[in-house]
Amino acid sequence: MTTSKHTNSETVPDTPPDPAGVATSALPPAMPRTAGVADRIETFAVVDSTNVRARHLLSEGALEALFPQNGSEPMIVVAADLQRSGHGRLGRFWFGRPGDSFMVSFATALPRALATDPGVNGWVQMAAGIAAIDALRDALGECGASTSGESAPLQLKWPNDIFCDGHKLGGILCELVPLGEHGAAADSADSAGAADVDDLVGVVVGVGINLRVPADRLPTAQSTSLQLHYPGLAPTGPLRDDIAAAMVTSLRESLHRLCEAPREQMEQLHTRVLEESYTLGRRVEVKLADGGIIRGEALSVNADASLTVRDTEGATHVVSTGDVGVLPV
Repeated sequence: MTTSKHTNSETVPDTPPDPAGVATSALPPAMPRTAGVADRIETFAVVDSTNVRARHLLSEGALEALFPQNGSEPMIVVAADLQRSGHGRLGRFWFGRPGDSFMVSFATALPRALATDPGVNGWVQMAAGIAAIDALRDALGECGASTSGESAPLQLKWPNDIFCDGHKLGGILCELVPLGEHGAAADSADSAGAADVDDLVGVVVGVGINLRVPADRLPTAQSTSLQLHYPGLAPTGPLRDDIAAAMVTSLRESLHRLCEAPREQMEQLHTRVLEESYTLGRRVEVKLADGGIIRGEALSVNADASLTVRDTEGATHVVSTGDVGVLPV
């Protein structure tokens, strides 16, 4: 059964005040379609971070109470109109505006052995990226929006950005989270179908997308907003709901297949990522965790979801983590 919670704000200790007063215009998103497909949904006008709230729910044991779910992974959704301290990879601040942005986190659980396997877990983020692309296309089709003039393709920049017509439209942050004490919630589950939660780890997928952010309010010159490319876009409320509902369905199905048939699903995701990639064949700059920098051409996404880059001297490098930027032509 789907449960929901709607509130005007989440009180977070040590949250700095909003000097511009933007929070006063924020409203809890109305998301009936998402509530119909998710196992639990919480919506906020203002929250510190939807990922932080989702992690908190997992640590409380909220996910365990939803097992078993007819052979598919349960899904919790946390959505907000405004985040005070949303962040992306490497701790970067994530920009958002009330009424103009998609700020939603999706929380589920995966087998610990799969989620911590370096040969497999890179595909969790790739699955999230493909799910986001598919959800955007579904939502655009629902409202009949069409591109303005030339095609504005939606693509993925390795490993976690959504691009539209060569500009950053959104980002994805995946985090592994320990599950909380399951206690009575797990003990009351049907032993014939309940997962052994001790063998599971929580996964939180945070997605931020610029939906209707005006051009003069975009955070960087490389950023873009969906309404700049797609006239006839639905109002933010229904559009946000359509995207989130489609992503719940797509992400749940993809992760379920990854659990049931990892090799086959990784191959399918690999094919999709190659088809949707904005990165491959372009000049890139990779900033490594140790401070090193690699500049060269992105050659391939590999079987473990890593990226191969050939530098300017002809040497190849396999990148599993790092900040990858596409350089101008």
